[in-house]
Amino acid sequence: MQRRAVAARHFAAALIAICVIAAAPALAGTYNPDRNVGDVVPGWTDLPGTDGHKHSWAECADRDVVVVVFTCNSCPYAVDYEDRLNDLAGRHAGPASRVAVVAINPNRIPEDALPAMQARAEAKGFRFPYLHDESQAVARSFGAVRTPECFVLDRERRILYMGSMDDSARAAEVRRRYVDEAIAAALAGRSPEVTETPPIGCQIRFDRRRSR
Repeated sequence: MQRRAVAARHFAAALIAICVIAAAPALAGTYNPDRNVGDVVPGWTDLPGTDGHKHSWAECADRDVVVVVFTCNSCPYAVDYEDRLNDLAGRHAGPASRVAVVAINPNRIPEDALPAMQARAEAKGFRFPYLHDESQAVARSFGAVRTPECFVLDRERRILYMGSMDDSARAAEVRRRYVDEAIAAALAGRSPEVTETPPIGCQIRFDRRRSR
């Protein structure tokens, strides 16, 4: 009888453990395959920019909020968002601002190579650093899968928001600006109302080592 009681207790403990594991939160977000809201993301070093210089994460060390946007030249969605991204940087970023806006291109095709990026940045008058992630390591570390795809990070570089810049690919139909809302929340020391949305755009052209 005593053995049966011990076995029953062991079975109950095992069942509880299984339930706890099943109820544990996923390591990935709803739309991000690798990252979740609240994750701390790693930085980058020596990414070449369209300004002819190499850029590192340390340049953002004094900013309370960092907005990272994975984008490119070759995706029509990314091109449609260029003016909105430029406007975002104009309103929130600057030498004395608490916010940094950084655009990163992880694609490797000729249309997205650094010379093409430089021509695009000059033609559009980009107000933000436009960097080339040729190794694709930065995009992988963020779990980014599309262009454009946005991440808003707080002072500790935790993800407060990830997904689309706003609620419509058509600029005239935008009703909510998720990245703007997340920036305001971060500066106020709170979480935004919306923390994740599905990114809308072209798939990042990852090499074959990444199966997505």
